[in-house]
Amino acid sequence: MSKRWVTFDLDGTLMQNPFGAWVFPEIAEVISGKLGRTIDIISEMVAEHELRMEQGRYVEAYDWDDILGLRCKQFGMEAPFEIEPLLRKHAVAPKISLLEPGILEVLGSIKSRGYSLAVVTNGFYKFQAPVMEGLGLLDYFDEILTPEKVGTGKPDPKMIDVLTGEVVAHVGDRLDHDVQMANRKNVTSVFIDRNLPDELKEFDPRQRSSDQRMRTRCLEKWKKESRNTTATALSSVLIPAVVIHSIEELLTILGAWKGG
Repeated sequence: MSKRWVTFDLDGTLMQNPFGAWVFPEIAEVISGKLGRTIDIISEMVAEHELRMEQGRYVEAYDWDDILGLRCKQFGMEAPFEIEPLLRKHAVAPKISLLEPGILEVLGSIKSRGYSLAVVTNGFYKFQAPVMEGLGLLDYFDEILTPEKVGTGKPDPKMIDVLTGEVVAHVGDRLDHDVQMANRKNVTSVFIDRNLPDELKEFDPRQRSSDQRMRTRCLEKWKKESRNTTATALSSVLIPAVVIHSIEELLTILGAWKGG
């Protein structure tokens, strides 16, 4: 029997990684210390990341070691370390966390219903696996798709082409990466909005995105993701098919998914 896949984004969807609060600040502290002056190297690294994304260089955009090395070279120095050991040092609680109670139980329940699970993340495996392991996520997934492994990244729909069988849904917290990739691949796009207003929670998850209030929320989210403050409308490829406010809510709609 052909596999039926449910795929998940990681950061912002299932887990909190330590990059923003711990890894990047330590990088900035070490580089500034070696230069003898305060340098906002993280802003420069993020700017290089965003440039690479705009150019469609999805794999290079998440090669943080390469980006750090490039910036250090411009300062006339070698990068003082690789990022993976630093990441592993910080991949411990409470610096990392699952984003809601019961996530592992929900993943187990989905698997028990016959689905295979895959991670589809733009983070390199060496940066994601230690966090997943520390949170108990690693054993729930049959595949972990990362840019350096598959040769591309979200929102390129080719990222999930390596999965054999049918991808019935992709779950994520970004319109530009997750929803767009799923819609372009004709896969059910599931957008998680943990701050969903109570009045929208009353709707069926498959009907929420048709409500104008949800469209407005999505437009505001898109403005932040794209840094386009003048946007007035959403492309259809950015509109989710399903909106949930928790991972647990997935269990209420499993049977409605194609192939479910």
